[in-house]
Amino acid sequence: MMILALDLGKFNTMCCFFDSETRKHEFIVAATQREYLTKIFKLKHVDIVVMEACGPCGWISDLCEELGLKTFVCSTNEDAWKWANVKRKTDRDDALKLARLFILNELKPVHVPSKEHREFRLLVKNRKSIDYRITRVKNCIRSIFVNQGVSIGRGSTAWTKEGRKYINSFRNPMSTCLPREYWKGQLDLELSQLDALVEQLGIAEKPLEDIAKKDPRIIRLMTIPGVGRKTAEVIVAAIDNADRFANCRQVSAYFGLVPKQFQSGETDRNGRITKRGSSLVRAILVECAWCSIRYNPWAKAVYERIHGKQKTRKKKAAIALARKLVVVAWAMLRNKTDWAPAIMAKVTSSYKGGEPRVETAQNASSVSAPKEETSTESPERVERVVASKPKERSSRATSSLTGQVKTPGRKVVIDAAEAKVRKPSRRAVAT
Repeated sequence: MMILALDLGKFNTMCCFFDSETRKHEFIVAATQREYLTKIFKLKHVDIVVMEACGPCGWISDLCEELGLKTFVCSTNEDAWKWANVKRKTDRDDALKLARLFILNELKPVHVPSKEHREFRLLVKNRKSIDYRITRVKNCIRSIFVNQGVSIGRGSTAWTKEGRKYINSFRNPMSTCLPREYWKGQLDLELSQLDALVEQLGIAEKPLEDIAKKDPRIIRLMTIPGVGRKTAEVIVAAIDNADRFANCRQVSAYFGLVPKQFQSGETDRNGRITKRGSSLVRAILVECAWCSIRYNPWAKAVYERIHGKQKTRKKKAAIALARKLVVVAWAMLRNKTDWAPAIMAKVTSSYKGGEPRVETAQNASSVSAPKEETSTESPERVERVVASKPKERSSRATSSLTGQVKTPGRKVVIDAAEAKVRKPSRRAVAT
């Protein structure tokens, strides 16, 4: 079996022809260009081409498919690919190690999307990058006004028509600025960049809007309350083919929303999330989780159940809700079904129908309040012995008759006129 292992680089690629039977190998250096790699692929008979996951692996995989060659794109994040305690690391060593690990079946394959889907991912990523640049320019404009002691509107009010008109009143071209007014020239440059970026954002939105109207996957995910078009586009762009995941655990691990594990001997604890995969998708999912709490009763019920009215657990509950949302979205794409509250009520114990289950004070008291015991003694005088439980020093209870506090380990004497609390005698304790 002849294996061609490629150590891809920005300018040059190290090619290693490895024969699995004779264990002989040969190295060839080629430029990372379509013409040169085509000659390399036609130089010898190759059974499979092995390469690492990186930027150029997409078009190289397409080139191999055109030439009728099998490809294997592997992940370099696994433990088998890590270099530890190595005195030398070169491109030749990388290519040779890639071929040997493939024979040992130590490499894990990576899904390579189609060319159309890669372009769709590029559109989604480009839109978000423009949005980041707009936010950065707006923050720069705010810093200019803060340094000059001029106040502008807070939040989105500064970028309305009235707010923008007020900001534009301070701008002045740099060529006509006086020595004490150069900040107005800098403001003019920043505002020009902001206008250009807003125009670019509108241009980038048009093809995405057309795709969202035709793609049934995006339309299906938009049926989830709290999930809009942009969130659905990001999820579809990241998942691509839902059948490539065997279960929900793989989906959670793919997006880096599972905790790290530290286990040694009797110690076994979970840390923070792994943060593997796309950081853009995780950020969008967490934003969607916070938004879904207001519009999605199922999400609100899950969020309240996880944080348990503890302020320190609200952010953890939001991340857990983001993981549940992406798992539900993956299941909908796999099964080709829309959002169904009836199905979510069956699989989620804290969600019943359309509204989250809220326990009122009356329901809680009816469940937790103990039944009153009937006594054969006269109502003028009732004696009750309250036995203290072990390791419950601070437990307190309230009498249902007079509202007096019952302390564990004490004998409570309740009269019709007054209630007296006294310590139990030795005879009472013995009995």
